[in-house]
Amino acid sequence: MADLTSSPAHVLIFPFPVQGHMNSMFKLTELLCLSGIHVTYLVTVQNHTRLLQNTDVVSKYTKYPGFCFQMLPESVSAGNALSIDMILNYYESLKTAKTFLRDLLIREGKTKTVTCLITDGLMKFTLDVGEETGVPVIYFRTASACSFWAYFCADRVIEAGECPFKDDMDLPIRSIPGMEGFLRQRDLPSMFRAHDLNYSAFKMVVTETHQTVRAHALILNTFEDLEGSTLSQIRTQIPTIYTIGPLHAHLRVQAQLETTSSVLASSNSLWKEDRSCIKWLEDQPLKSVVYVSFGSLAIVTKEQLMEFWHGLVNSGYRFLWVIRPDSVTDMEGGREFSVELEEGTKARGYMVKWAPQEEVLAHPAIGGFLTHSGWNSTLESIHEGVPMICWPQSADQQINSRFVEEIWKLGLDIKDTCNRVIIEKAVRDLMEGRKEEFAISAKEMAALARKAVNDGGASRCNLNKLIEDIQLMNVAARHA
Repeated sequence: MADLTSSPAHVLIFPFPVQGHMNSMFKLTELLCLSGIHVTYLVTVQNHTRLLQNTDVVSKYTKYPGFCFQMLPESVSAGNALSIDMILNYYESLKTAKTFLRDLLIREGKTKTVTCLITDGLMKFTLDVGEETGVPVIYFRTASACSFWAYFCADRVIEAGECPFKDDMDLPIRSIPGMEGFLRQRDLPSMFRAHDLNYSAFKMVVTETHQTVRAHALILNTFEDLEGSTLSQIRTQIPTIYTIGPLHAHLRVQAQLETTSSVLASSNSLWKEDRSCIKWLEDQPLKSVVYVSFGSLAIVTKEQLMEFWHGLVNSGYRFLWVIRPDSVTDMEGGREFSVELEEGTKARGYMVKWAPQEEVLAHPAIGGFLTHSGWNSTLESIHEGVPMICWPQSADQQINSRFVEEIWKLGLDIKDTCNRVIIEKAVRDLMEGRKEEFAISAKEMAALARKAVNDGGASRCNLNKLIEDIQLMNVAARHA
């Protein structure tokens, strides 16, 4: 066999250009770089600018000589859209990158062979380009395995007459293999809520998911002890799957082995992190704080914001709350808050525009997480053993929250409600009434998450297998 070190493998990483997807892809990028693989990371002009403004990402990757950024055409943009419209706008504009990607592969191939593409699993045009140029494409689906399987089984749900939904959102869904006993209409990913099955977002995600069978393999940011039963179902359709999660935990282990500065100090965020919240946490008692964050895309109304605010203050517990500047739809005209609300916040609350979330969740002062149930947030919370209150809004979040409460027993699911009394009760239950119950489950799952990424763990072995397979592709490509 040829010396693998003489000509390093070269991988093009192409994420869907929104925060949660990019973050997972950055974690994988660093792990590949640490193994000696060269990586070209494709990024939009706008996101590259934001990374330069808000992170140390450029200086961080200078230690990897085989890494470089590649700008996408300026036509790839979400415009000024937010939330689901951002996703759809990016999806449409990404189609303009097909010719660019083909030309890039041809150009790169003249100087250094491209071993493979690792692309987000929502961009089937990359499969077309891979087939045209002979470059293998590995899909990386950055959401949960349970949401992937729900999308994959959409045709079954429709054929069973369970979609479009009836009026009762608690009606059971029995047509998804392996999930027959606990899913309700309200627990399927948000796109299933469309009254018209030709709704663009629903069609896009289902169509893209079915294309996964064309990929060379599938990467999932999960671990076998968490989603093993769902993964066994997926493998009936897609045999080659690398389950390598929680991705961020691999880097934590690496930093500990190297006894270098913690990876938690480094950010891939498109927002500027306010680290003053860490100093505030240092002054709080052990497991006394509820961390509140609805992620990088969720939008709330002023009325919803006030319900959460009242619920948090009325609970009597300390809270650290992330409120993005663009996350509230109708805050113009000033704020009118009660004296009780302001005094309760001053006494027990702390608010920031964006936080270093991994570091926050790992802090001993955190006792619970009020979350939108995005997959990165869910995995980070699981790894740190932090119980959750789930308030999902879109995409995979609805099914993630059901698994958190019903299957993994790691917290409470309050989806489709926004009432200060319910929020107050949920916080009290999490932090007091059912504290021990959730603490036991969370501790057990956290141990399994950490075991998965340590030497001999399933995720560590799968990551090593992915790296080995990329290196073997490299040898094959150079001998072709």
